[in-house]
Amino acid sequence: MYQPNMFENLHHHPLGTPENNLDMLRDEDHDSNMEAPSGDDQDPNQRRNKKKRYHRHTQHQIQELEAFFKECPHPDDKQRKDLGRRLSLEPLQVKFWFQNKRTQMKAQHERYDNTQLRNENEKLRAENMRLKEVLANVACPNCGGPAAIGETSFDEQQLRVENTRLREEIDRLSGIAAKYVGRPMLTYPDASSHGPSRSLDLPMSASFNPQQGMVGETFGANDHLLQSMAGPTEKPVIIELAIAAMEELIRMAQVGEPLWVPVSDESSQVTLNEEEYQRSFPRGIGPKPMGLKSEASRESTVVIMNHLALVEVLMDANQWSNLFCGIVSRAMTLEVLSTGVAGSYNGAMQVMVAEYQVPSPLTATRENYFVRYCKQLDDGTWVVVDVSLDNLRSSSVVRCRRRPSGCLIQELPDGYSNVTWVEHVEVDNGHIHDIYKVLVNSGLAFGAKRWVASLERQCERLANAMANNLPTGEVGVMMTLEGRKSMLKLAQRMVLSYCCGVGASSAHTWTTLSGTGLDDVRIMTRKNVDDPGRPTGLVLSAATSFWLPVPPRQSFNYLRDENTRGEWDPLLNSVLVQEIVHIPSGRDPGNCVSLLRVNSANSIHHNMIMLQESLTDSTGSYVVYAPIDVASLNVILSGGDPDYVALLPSGFAILPDGPGRYESGVLEVGTGGSIITTGLQILFDSAPTAKLSLGSVTTVNTLIKCTTERIKCALAPNNL
Repeated sequence: MYQPNMFENLHHHPLGTPENNLDMLRDEDHDSNMEAPSGDDQDPNQRRNKKKRYHRHTQHQIQELEAFFKECPHPDDKQRKDLGRRLSLEPLQVKFWFQNKRTQMKAQHERYDNTQLRNENEKLRAENMRLKEVLANVACPNCGGPAAIGETSFDEQQLRVENTRLREEIDRLSGIAAKYVGRPMLTYPDASSHGPSRSLDLPMSASFNPQQGMVGETFGANDHLLQSMAGPTEKPVIIELAIAAMEELIRMAQVGEPLWVPVSDESSQVTLNEEEYQRSFPRGIGPKPMGLKSEASRESTVVIMNHLALVEVLMDANQWSNLFCGIVSRAMTLEVLSTGVAGSYNGAMQVMVAEYQVPSPLTATRENYFVRYCKQLDDGTWVVVDVSLDNLRSSSVVRCRRRPSGCLIQELPDGYSNVTWVEHVEVDNGHIHDIYKVLVNSGLAFGAKRWVASLERQCERLANAMANNLPTGEVGVMMTLEGRKSMLKLAQRMVLSYCCGVGASSAHTWTTLSGTGLDDVRIMTRKNVDDPGRPTGLVLSAATSFWLPVPPRQSFNYLRDENTRGEWDPLLNSVLVQEIVHIPSGRDPGNCVSLLRVNSANSIHHNMIMLQESLTDSTGSYVVYAPIDVASLNVILSGGDPDYVALLPSGFAILPDGPGRYESGVLEVGTGGSIITTGLQILFDSAPTAKLSLGSVTTVNTLIKCTTERIKCALAPNNL
C-alpha cells in the first residue's frame, strides 16, 4: 500500500529546475545533447521553447515513481523502460527523476543527522563551560578562600574523571559523525590480541514501528520478515551495534589459533573454538537462545573482480541476491541509515531482510533481519559486516540469527581482489529432511565455503560476459560479439529464475502430490500477466529431491551432456541432441552456456532449440535449460535485448550429501553421494485465470517421476 513520504513536498518543482538541470549535465550519456547557445546568442523564442521541454509530473506519476523508488532506488534499464511506458514518460525522464530523488534523500538524511549532532555538541559545550566555572570558583575547604595550587587534589581528580567521561562521549559522537565527514571511526585492535571486545548487547525493550509502502512483489506487506523497521530512537543503538560488529568481524577474519583451530593435520579448514570465542567476545549480541545450534566457518579466496565493484554489489540488495541466487532467495533494503562518504560506500549502513535457501522445496529457508555496515580501513581494506537486529523486534520468534558475519576485501593488481569470508549464525535445525541432515548439520549448506565458491564462480562468469575476446565455439551458427553477450545475459536470467522458483521460500506455496519419504513431489501454480520475461498464463511447477550413491561431479557430467540427454528426458525418448553453440563461462570446462538442437522427424520436436547453462563449483552444481523459439533466438544472436524473451526454465540442482568422500560399495547418505533436485515448469494455459485440472497434475507428476527413475537407472542401477 502506498503512503506519501517526507520527500513528496520536494516535487513542487518541475523536472527542468536548475537543480535538476545540474544532474542532467552530470550524466555522461547525454552531455552532447545538453549543448545550447549562450544567453546572449539565444533567441527569446528559442528560450521559451527550451523551457517547454520540461514539464511538471502529474500527481499519479509522482505517486507511482515514489512507490517504485521505495522498492528499488536504483532501477536498471529494463525497469526504467517498463516504468516509463506505464507512466507515459521517456526513459530519460525516469532516469533523471531517480537521480534527483536519490540526491534529495541523501541531503534530507544529512540535514537531520547534522541537526542531531549539533544539539549533542551544544550540550557538551554547555557541560564544559559549567566545569570551567566550577574549576575557577574552587574554594579552600579550610578557610573558604581561593584554593592554592596543590590543595585541590581530590577535586582535580574528580574533574579528570569527568573530563575522561566527556572525552569518551565526544569519541562516540565522532564515530557516529565519521560516516558523514570521513574521519577514522575507531582504532582497531591488533589482530594478535585476544582481549574482550566492545559489547553488542541490545536492549530487549526496544521496538520498531512498521512502515508500509516500501515492499513490492519480493516481500508482501504482511510478510513476517517485515514486522518492524528502525525508528529514530533506535538508530543510535543500531549504529553502536554495527560498529562493534565490525570490530568483531575484523578479529574473526584475521586471528588464528586459539580462536580458530585446524579441523585436522591434513586439512586447511578451520573450526571455531567456542570457549575461546566466549572469552574473546563475552557478551556479543547476547547468549545463544535455547534450541539454536551454532555454525561458524571461515574461507579465503582470490576473485577476478575489482574491489570497489564487489563492494557495490554487496551493498545493493538486488545485485547481491542475483550474484548469490543459489543461496539468497529474497532480499530487500528496508531503510538506509547512511549512504556513505563523498560518493563512496565508506560508512554506508542499511537495515535489510533476507531469506537464505538450499535449492530444494524439502529444506526450510533461513530468514534474517539485520543491519549491513560497510567501512574502508586505514590500510585500504574494505569490510562489509552483517549482524542481526532480532532483539529490536518485539515478540519475535528467532529461528536463525546472524552474529557478526561478512567479508574483508583487499585490492590486488589487475582487477583481482582477495576476499576473506566469515559466516557465524545460530539456527534451529530441528526440521530438516533426512537426505539433507548431514549436509546442513555439517555447516556446508550455508557456510563460508559455499559463499566463497559461489562468488568465485560468478566473478569468472561476469568476467567472461564482459570480455571482448570470447573464444569461438559455434558450429554452423554465426554470432556477433554482442550476440554472445546477449546470450550470456539471457542464460543468467534463466538460472536466476530457476533458483528462485525451486526453493522452499515462504513466498511459495508448495503442495505435496504423491510418494512418501524421499520421493515426495511438490507442485505449485503461478500466474503471469505482465512480466515480459515469462510466458503469459498459468504456469505449473513441480519439484522433487532424491539421493544417489554417485559423486556429484559424475551426476553433473551426465546431466549436462547432450549425448545422454535422450536417456533421461522422457519428452525426447532417445532422440539425437546436438550442441550448436558453446560459450565458456568459467575456467572449469563444466561452466558453459550452450544452444542445443533436437534432431527429430517428429513434428513436435522438429528443429527444437534449447538454451542450456551448466555451472559447477566445489559446493554444488546446476544444469538449467529452457526451450526458445526461433524468432527470439534470432533477436539474441544479433545482440538484441534479452529481457523481453519469454523463458520457462527447468533443470537440476546437484549438491554433495555431506563433507565425506565417496567410497565404492558404501550406499549411505553422507558418504560422498549426490542430492539431486529436479525442477520442471510447464505452461498449463495461456489464460492466467484458468483453473488447474486433475489431468494436468497427473501428467506433470508422471513426467517428473519418470525423469527421476531414468536418472536413477542410468547412474545407480544397483541401488534401485
